[in-house]
Amino acid sequence: MYPTLGDLLGTDLPIGTHEFFVALGVLAALAVLGVRLWRTGAGRDERMLYIVAGALVGGAVFMRLGTWLQDTDLRQNATLVEQWLYGNRSILGGLVGAWLGVHLAKRLSGYRTRTGDLFVPAVALGMAVGRWGCHLTELPGTPSRLGLGPVLDSATAERLGGIAGVPLHPSLLYEAAFHTVAFAVICWSLSRRRLPQGETFVLYIASYAVFRLLVEFVRGNEVVWMGLSRPQLFLLVLVPLVLARIAWQARRGVYSRQEAGNVVLDQNGAGRTDERSPVRASTAEGTAP
Repeated sequence: MYPTLGDLLGTDLPIGTHEFFVALGVLAALAVLGVRLWRTGAGRDERMLYIVAGALVGGAVFMRLGTWLQDTDLRQNATLVEQWLYGNRSILGGLVGAWLGVHLAKRLSGYRTRTGDLFVPAVALGMAVGRWGCHLTELPGTPSRLGLGPVLDSATAERLGGIAGVPLHPSLLYEAAFHTVAFAVICWSLSRRRLPQGETFVLYIASYAVFRLLVEFVRGNEVVWMGLSRPQLFLLVLVPLVLARIAWQARRGVYSRQEAGNVVLDQNGAGRTDERSPVRASTAEGTAP
């Protein structure tokens, strides 16, 4: 594995590999979000600055502190300062924190329009990029029966808690590939505008939750109960809730509606959802359908 970019490139560059790819992922996500805000017009609402800030702050805090409570005896857990400085970072915690941060910012600023579809392509691309940093610095996964995958030397295996000399599942690259494909599908779906505003985000979160639940079996994370890791225990609660919501929406006919779901600004500058169909919307704007 390559703790610094210098180790990766064979130079003396003392920049953390994981930190570099996380920062690169954040920049890529912000770039995509900026394009979405510009194309939809939602960026003209100054409240969007608070919402984006809420996502960044909430994601950063929960990513750092999301793995703090690991023992029912609170005395056995690290202090919050120790967790912030040295604790493991959690992608799932970051997603939950960003979601909470957005909702808090919307509540405080009075912004009522659903914003999930503004953020979803940015989240997918940021995750795809950031997972490369995880792959290059963390334990790749469990031994692979396919005979393919990264092989750790003895020193690296001891440091990461893995097995030396055998191919391991590149589980973090599986995730990078998932999010790359998801990004492409999301961009296609949003361009077609066939789902109501916010539902693309819900479907993405549901698909990632199911994928992550399964890929955890080859991740090599600590098993804590009945052969399951902590992320899997969290996902066993989350997945049924999200799938139940999707089933409820499908029963209401939400996913069969041929509607555009772009966030636009009304005459007062407030965000709202454009519920016109793609054909009617383009005709009203004077363009060919």
